[in-house]
Amino acid sequence: MNALSHIRDGDLPTVQEVDRLGRNLLEGLIVLNDLFQRGVGVKVLEGIAAGEHTERSLILDLALALAEDRRRDIVRKTKNGLDAARARGRVGGRRPVIDDDKRAAILARRQRGESIRTIAAGVKVSIGVVHKTLADTQRAAAASENDPR
Repeated sequence: MNALSHIRDGDLPTVQEVDRLGRNLLEGLIVLNDLFQRGVGVKVLEGIAAGEHTERSLILDLALALAEDRRRDIVRKTKNGLDAARARGRVGGRRPVIDDDKRAAILARRQRGESIRTIAAGVKVSIGVVHKTLADTQRAAAASENDPR
């Protein structure tokens, strides 16, 4: 947490829930130990560890452990859901915003020397979509050149 380097004596960093202190149990405990060793407390607004804390306690450790368990459960369920969808032939992610007509327009405009920004405005897509379309086209062209068929 970059914010920790700016904390001074008398500050009371505040987090919504104790799991915001780190990405996992170990990181959260390290952050808490660092704060407490520097004489800085922490205020937690919600959850089982709600309140102001100036030293490690069983309730803080338990809240961090429960948060890590909850994260692991979410990751597992998400992975299981994606695997089940993939088994049914479905793929996650956003649908592409580029159809064949837009792709052709992007490529034609680039061929004429238009800037990426101008192309994006003209085709009504983001600059990133134009970049991706051009890169995908270049990748496909390179792959077909290297194909020994």
